[in-house]
Amino acid sequence: MAAAVSLLGFALLMVGVTYGAARWARVSAVPVAACPFESGLAPAEHAVSRFHVRWYPVTMLFLAFDMEMVFMYPWVRVISAVGLGAVIEMFVFLVILLAGVTYAWREGALRWT
Repeated sequence: MAAAVSLLGFALLMVGVTYGAARWARVSAVPVAACPFESGLAPAEHAVSRFHVRWYPVTMLFLAFDMEMVFMYPWVRVISAVGLGAVIEMFVFLVILLAGVTYAWREGALRWT
């Protein structure tokens, strides 16, 4: 029982520390305080501005291919030990990834207009 209470207390302490750190490190809403230091140019918009929604599909594709690399690096290290099974598994993974990109392209997720 004491362990559960101390774990709950530690979790609440970590939540408080996280909120405190976020409040301390936040970007000011005042434009002058949000200016970059000695950059030479006045900011055109606030430092924490929103991106156009058309960038989100591009971001998702980037993350998909980034995850592909995360899986391919260890695969390269073990391909000689595992053999043909590793090659087949990686090509199945790449075909699934290519099918997703083809679907996104066909649905117009990459169209800019």
